[in-house]
Amino acid sequence: MGISAGIDAVTKRVPGLARYAAAALAGVALHVAFPPRTLWWTAIVAFAVLWFTLRGVRVRRAALLGFVFGLGFFLPHLLWINDFLGRDFGLPPWLGLSALMALFTAATCALVPLVARLPAAPVWAALLFVLQESARSRVPANGFPWGRVAFGQVEGPYLPLAAIGGAPLVSFAVVVTGFGVAAWAARPRDPRRAWAVLPLAAALAVTPLVGVDAQHGERTVAVVQGNAPDVGLGLLHERDTLRRNHLRATAELTARIRAGEVPRPDLVVWPESATGAGERDPVLDRAVAELGVPTLIGALRRVDGREENAVIAWDPRTGAGPSYAKQELVPFGEYIPMRSLATLVTPFAEAPDLSAGTEPGVFDIAGTRVGVGICYEAAYDAVLRESAAEGARLFVVPTNNAWYGPGEMTYQQLGMARLRAVEHGRAVVVAAISGVSAVVRPDGSVVRSTGMFTEDLLVESVPLRSDTTLATRFGGVLEALFALMALAGAGWPLLRGWRARQSRRSRSVAV
Repeated sequence: MGISAGIDAVTKRVPGLARYAAAALAGVALHVAFPPRTLWWTAIVAFAVLWFTLRGVRVRRAALLGFVFGLGFFLPHLLWINDFLGRDFGLPPWLGLSALMALFTAATCALVPLVARLPAAPVWAALLFVLQESARSRVPANGFPWGRVAFGQVEGPYLPLAAIGGAPLVSFAVVVTGFGVAAWAARPRDPRRAWAVLPLAAALAVTPLVGVDAQHGERTVAVVQGNAPDVGLGLLHERDTLRRNHLRATAELTARIRAGEVPRPDLVVWPESATGAGERDPVLDRAVAELGVPTLIGALRRVDGREENAVIAWDPRTGAGPSYAKQELVPFGEYIPMRSLATLVTPFAEAPDLSAGTEPGVFDIAGTRVGVGICYEAAYDAVLRESAAEGARLFVVPTNNAWYGPGEMTYQQLGMARLRAVEHGRAVVVAAISGVSAVVRPDGSVVRSTGMFTEDLLVESVPLRSDTTLATRFGGVLEALFALMALAGAGWPLLRGWRARQSRRSRSVAV
């Protein structure tokens, strides 16, 4: 018996329970590919195994297998949700969000049997998987783009593809490799299936094109990580503590600069929501004046009667200046959809919605143009793409991960920032309340980072770049093209089946 016949025989005889177990393990293997681990290749294994579990099954079973695969991935990947809300709300928020996200993978896998008979079936299936990532990044409630395959590839060879097509292209390359390798293993003597190695070859070919050199000099940037108590939801009552901590850490930075222990930075960055701020703030004015350096302050502030999550440019001479308000707000945290049901899953149900910004995050500060995306916004393609298109030469991502305890959430988010660095060819400075703060080079490598739940300071020089990548210019177009191709691939078998039924019906009527 040949390898191909053997695989077919085994696949047909695999009991239903074993298929589901394999799908669940494949989902776990996909999670293992993500930071803080460096096992990027387990994503390839995950999709290869998923392809085998879907061989020869019909739509309904494919959907169930896809749901199990989704749970296998999202349950461990989103465990930090339970660390955040479990004490007060139990398991429902974590289980509910994981199950909701698994419905997207279920819908994708349900369509795989429709494209399985098309030429280059793994390509069409991979396009479907990227389509579901695009869909769940938008719906429901403005979507939840966490856990896209690309975000788990920051230690792997596929990362340079982000400069060509952003997260959608990286996700596609990984998924099509896994599916393609499985299809190749099933028909190893068919030379037409050797294309499964092409995505990896393309990524390696693109690697030398990822620019890292300074094109407009460098800027020395300091990150102030003031720290926060690890109290979960108790952080709601710790705003004064956060402010105090960051003022103290800023004073420490001032003292170290004056003592010559660290170089004087060109720009200082505070994390997200490190303080509250009104129209005037004499304490912050004095702290930044003593520092003598332009500072980006992450603050919750009230504007026209509504609170917004903002970054404010603070000048050492003139005080508060231009600001950027977060555009992509966290559902059930910063705004409340389905408010009547929200009391079951969030402590913020009675709080008014934050006001969302509408303008790209760009500042002319420290002698350069700086792009900003706040925390959750690193998961959305458009936010930093807009900043890069507006001429940003450096990215800053202030974040507050202190809510989520010592779990993996902060590492997952840092992975997103690293992908954005390559996607747009910019250095990224991540400023976190309690860690992990980091300085990331334009090639996605981490120059320096902090630990978690500790007060710390980072002072590093970063290159300024203005080259516009293909992903910056055409990333949105490529994502739309992928979506159209996926819909066409799934739609053609449906249309062909409908025509066949109509033809049979016409023949039966004629008879």
